[in-house]
Amino acid sequence: MLKLIVKWLLSASALLLVAYVYNGVVITSFGAAMLAALVIGLLNTFVRPILVLLTLPVTVVTLGLFLFVINALMFWAASGLLDGFQVRGFIAALIGSLIYTLIGVVVESALESLFSKK
Repeated sequence: MLKLIVKWLLSASALLLVAYVYNGVVITSFGAAMLAALVIGLLNTFVRPILVLLTLPVTVVTLGLFLFVINALMFWAASGLLDGFQVRGFIAALIGSLIYTLIGVVVESALESLFSKK
């Protein structure tokens, strides 16, 4: 449970870092970042697998590159659902989701080493 809360807080911080580094993403507060991280997580858990399955032929033809488009759509959809989180267009969503994913990989790696069972 603690790992989930820490991951949520670090994901919200990662969103704030994305907004700081890239001006195509705007987040008004840390609370908005926490809510956006939650919504992105829920979309990635419930909607993304359905989209991946439906677009499997396109994903295979593009050698997996279409998954970047799906990630950008989840990022963009979260911004459409929330007031304090704005993404300025699809290209901004693509770049923002790439940065967010890279930071997320680092966060996940750090959490695995921190919470690893010995």
